Amino acid sequence: MVRFMEVSSTPTKDSLRKRIWDLLKEKDIARFPLPPHGRIPNFKGAQHAARNLTRSNEWTDAKIIKINPDSPQQPVRQAALNEGKTLYMAVPRLRDKKCFIELNPKKLKAGFREATTIRGAFKRGRQLEPSEMREVDLVVAGSVAVNYNGGRVGKGGGYSDLEYAIAREFEIINDKTPIASTVHELQVLEQDIPGEVHDISLDIIATPKSLKLTETKLPRSSGIIWKLLSEDQIKAIPILKALKQGSGDRG
Repeated sequence: MVRFMEVSSTPTKDSLRKRIWDLLKEKDIARFPLPPHGRIPNFKGAQHAARNLTRSNEWTDAKIIKINPDSPQQPVRQAALNEGKTLYMAVPRLRDKKCFIELNPKKLKAGFREATTIRGAFKRGRQLEPSEMREVDLVVAGSVAVNYNGGRVGKGGGYSDLEYAIAREFEIINDKTPIASTVHELQVLEQDIPGEVHDISLDIIATPKSLKLTETKLPRSSGIIWKLLSEDQIKAIPILKALKQGSGDRG
């Protein structure tokens, strides 16, 4: 767990990201792809963190999981498919109107390893619009930094928050849907994380050595907060453009 000496001022998310990226590199914890900067960092022990996540009741009960496509969560995706769970992975940058990929282990042929990569998911999965998706039982999000109050810092693109908001709009998830993340112990902070209205908060944090339930009280958005999006962002993401124009089918 990371302890910072300077507590007199509230750190920004950007400063927390840089500290964690630098620390993982300095301590030789970061794994390929390198450097860890600018991404959800892969870390030594990611497979053990995944194994700890599978010990949670929320994981056991889940049949459908929405999960990020980043490298440190590959063992989580593998475990889910091995256990017969269906995965939904977002298309990078939500660049297609069919902005999620479904990986149903009952419909995948041969081994699951290839399907757990971004390229393999496109090749072997099925792209869907949100209106075609079933209700999700568990969300797994990649993180740069977290704390045990349920705070989370992503890599800065805002896509995890936007994916969550889109899923709320289509009632694929609700405010009770648990959200988990797997991280290294060095990514767990003993300090507040600055929050914003669109942030997602974590219910479960799994590290290579532990599994923690946060019992978070942090608020979550109930859908898309349009005033926070620019016209350029809306135009660049087809499902947002369709929703804005009233042509997005919410099912």
